[in-house]
Amino acid sequence: MNETMKNNWNSVVSKNDLVYILGDFMWKFKDKDIKFVKGLNGRKRLIRGNHDKAIHNKKFKNLFENITNYEKIKDGNQTVILSHYPMIAFEGSYAGRNIHLYGHVHMTKENDIVNNCIKNNSCIEFPMKMYNVGAMMSYMNYTPQELNTIISKGNILRESDING
Repeated sequence: MNETMKNNWNSVVSKNDLVYILGDFMWKFKDKDIKFVKGLNGRKRLIRGNHDKAIHNKKFKNLFENITNYEKIKDGNQTVILSHYPMIAFEGSYAGRNIHLYGHVHMTKENDIVNNCIKNNSCIEFPMKMYNVGAMMSYMNYTPQELNTIISKGNILRESDING
């Protein structure tokens, strides 16, 4: 499993690419994991998840450029809000300006609830630009994805959910 995920990662990430990991990166951290993480291409930034217990371990911290709970970045002209947890009222959501990426909800009832808000605008009165980027999502395929791919594949998935 680890080798497959490493191969998937390195097939799309070059040495100088910047990769944001939206939490739950490593359930437990052991010294052997350092070699695995160092074998992943790119510069890595971790948005802390509820299962990232090793964040206080100096060896773990040193594998990342940065470890935070939340980040707001620019990708071209697009502002992107990064958090492990989904936020219905993220910065810029009401104006439809920003995009929010999250990963916490996996393929659970929580994901169904969030998707229902997004698809039906049932939580608020305007379209939500939110995308679950958990590795297990079909459009993520356990492989890092660029923002434009997440948006296009995520929107196709939503259309099929809405239209049956």
